[in-house]
Amino acid sequence: MFETITRDLLLERTDHTLELYEGSGSNWRLVKSASPGNLSSFEDVLFANNEMQDTPVVVALLPNFRENGCTVGFSYVDLTKRILGLAEFLDDSHFTNVESALVALGCKECLLPLESGKSSECRTLSDALTRCGVMVTERKKTEFKARDLVQDLGRLVKGSIEPVRDLVSGFEFAPAALGALLSYAELLADEGNYGNYSICRYNLGSYMRLDSAAMRALNVLESKTDANKNFSLFGLMNRTCTAGMGKRLLHMWLKQPLLDVSEINSRLDLVQAFVEDTELRQDLRQHLRRISDIERLMRNIQRTRAGLQHIVKLYQSSIRVPHIKSALEKYDGQFSSLIKERYLDPFELLTDDDHSNKFIALVETSVDLDQLENGEYMISPSYDDALATLKSEQESLERQIHNLHKQTAFDLDLPVDKALKLDKGTQFGHVFRITKKEEPKVRKKLSTQFIVLETRKDGVKFTNTKLKKLGDQYQKVLEEYKNCQKELVNRVVQTTATFSEVFEHLAGFLSELDVLLSFADLASSCPTPYTRPRITPPDVGDIVLEGSRHPCVEAQDWVNFIPNDCRLVRGKSWFQIITGPNMGGKSTFIRQVGVNILMAQVGCFVPCEKASISVRDCIFARVGAGDCQLRGVSTFMQEMLETASILKGATENSLVIIDELGRGTSTYDGFGLAWAICEHIVEAIKAPTLFATHFHELTALAHENGNYELQKKQIVGVANYHVSAHIDSSSRKLTMLYKVEPGACDQSFGIHVAEFANFPESVVALAREKAAELEDFSPTSIISTDAGQEEGSKRKRGYDADDISRGAAKAHKFLKEFAELPLETMDLKQALQQVTKLKDDLQKDANNSEWLQQFF
Repeated sequence: MFETITRDLLLERTDHTLELYEGSGSNWRLVKSASPGNLSSFEDVLFANNEMQDTPVVVALLPNFRENGCTVGFSYVDLTKRILGLAEFLDDSHFTNVESALVALGCKECLLPLESGKSSECRTLSDALTRCGVMVTERKKTEFKARDLVQDLGRLVKGSIEPVRDLVSGFEFAPAALGALLSYAELLADEGNYGNYSICRYNLGSYMRLDSAAMRALNVLESKTDANKNFSLFGLMNRTCTAGMGKRLLHMWLKQPLLDVSEINSRLDLVQAFVEDTELRQDLRQHLRRISDIERLMRNIQRTRAGLQHIVKLYQSSIRVPHIKSALEKYDGQFSSLIKERYLDPFELLTDDDHSNKFIALVETSVDLDQLENGEYMISPSYDDALATLKSEQESLERQIHNLHKQTAFDLDLPVDKALKLDKGTQFGHVFRITKKEEPKVRKKLSTQFIVLETRKDGVKFTNTKLKKLGDQYQKVLEEYKNCQKELVNRVVQTTATFSEVFEHLAGFLSELDVLLSFADLASSCPTPYTRPRITPPDVGDIVLEGSRHPCVEAQDWVNFIPNDCRLVRGKSWFQIITGPNMGGKSTFIRQVGVNILMAQVGCFVPCEKASISVRDCIFARVGAGDCQLRGVSTFMQEMLETASILKGATENSLVIIDELGRGTSTYDGFGLAWAICEHIVEAIKAPTLFATHFHELTALAHENGNYELQKKQIVGVANYHVSAHIDSSSRKLTMLYKVEPGACDQSFGIHVAEFANFPESVVALAREKAAELEDFSPTSIISTDAGQEEGSKRKRGYDADDISRGAAKAHKFLKEFAELPLETMDLKQALQQVTKLKDDLQKDANNSEWLQQFF
């Protein structure tokens, strides 16, 4: 169970650390420990039979609260790729920057200074960490110090110390966070780390920012509850065939979509080349299947944990590279110069006689490749004189023992191997054995010329002085041979470690090739092929997706997906309000737009007929609410927190996706909030937005004329869309059409959906009655885009505001007078007379108020 439990704690649950002790009685010692961010000591257990899907990263945060916000010192270490990173930035009260950095780096664990956990600001920080599924490890404040940091980094980082000193001196708080990380991960304790790390400044603005809410809303990464792999974008796109490396790179790319138009286009060029040339694609994928996880192999070799098996796997991967190179050389399409520059030139350099060919030659001379078929990893005897001598000694002793076996069989007059067997065991070394049946024949000779060692059911084991002497010699030579092998293996491993840079580059190119090929495979193998999007910079162009689909939904077996167009055009339909019935496809539509943009910026083709995308720096998604009762956060509070981070973090270059905002409170409060948020996004943020809602009154935003002239506000770029449904007039049955069409939806379909769910008929009838009654009394006027509305619609009449206020004042007066009648003291006849008089007066007053007339 050990492997299963370890995997569960460190990879699935990610909220425990694990320590392994050895010993007995009262004497136990800690052998190794691991946490979700630092798996290195348990890697052999965790990934013995599984591929490593993503690289865990440990982060240290040093928050420094000031009046105008919070300056965060941020540093991280990626122990698999051996990278250290530093950053420092101002953050808001929701820690939106921290959250997007944690998502982009795929953090699993975060170090925080101990006493910072008390204040309310720190509570919001730990909430942000919890949302990202990061385990918090508290360390003493004294560990967050930058003393001797440059000196320590000088040992770890390859290259000269000057650039490291310059980089560190540019930060105020980040170096202290890095100091805490170095002591926590004990990087200096392992000399294998010296000179193998690289350090960089982490820039928040280098990739599209995604927070945990957007990652969940767009189903980017897998979840344990997924019914099949196509439920998540990662599961759908992961068609990589190298062992683990491609998967990890795809994981990273999905968390770090690009912002640079030319970089996105060069990825798309490569994907297009592979989509168009099927033979090249299949050829390359065939070769990549035989590539091992070079990154992990090199890591084990650098930490001298490796044996010949690792070296041989590296060798088998290295000899594939020339095949990959020659397959790429055959390509002569429009992108051949790009392929030459991106892959052929680097491969040429990395596989010459100074680089991987030198390693291949080393393995071919040192390893006995013929023995591999028997599953034995041996150093070839010809590689070393001492080893060759020991090997020939061993062989000569084996011959002598064999001859003695024959001689003894002849003396005892027994057939060789059939009756007289030669055994080799741990207890007695080389011994003769005969069956119990044969024993009586030679009993006399046994007792005089041989030494009987033991008699058991399977026969009698015996030896003589000659065999014993030869056996002892053989054992000694074997021991020496093994030790010599061991030393030579260590020497080969150390020599291989010097090739680490070559293999790091090689692994980078191969995994990138693998991911781009898997994008091409996805684009061409789907029933409806994907197309290449046209990418424009963030400040120009619109977002136009024609015939777009949701990649994960259309991949489900039971779905026949109906494509839709989305046109977010600046100044016209930059902000879209989408209404329509539940189950009608609103959520799928707004999510699919986000997913398409994310895929395009990762460098993949998109599930559309035609797509043009203006690069977005961030996707904010407020989709579906989940309670967090354990943290005392209600569904509505959760919704408001997520919306607050949108209002604070979004820029005009972001994309905002909001679904059903304001449902968790009273209708008027919810509507008021939704309206205010819409207006703020349109006027202040100006980000392209898809806003799905059941508040049909919101559709009035698109009509600046109406009664919003009163406020003298010009609201530009708002457009109404609705998902269509058809109601059969005779049977009142609702059919979803799943098409997104211009214009607002003129009615709600909640009661129809209740019918779908098989509500009792009496409940449905009562609901219709009550809804009609409430709509009758509703004073809100609605401006509808559809002038020829059905006659039966309760909302067909609009009243002007003066008329309503005049009528309402009269109605109030009537109610007040009625309430003051002393009904307890009056008899029935008197009471009826009084009420009739009041009613007649009101009816006369109603002549100059249309609004009042509707009640008579």
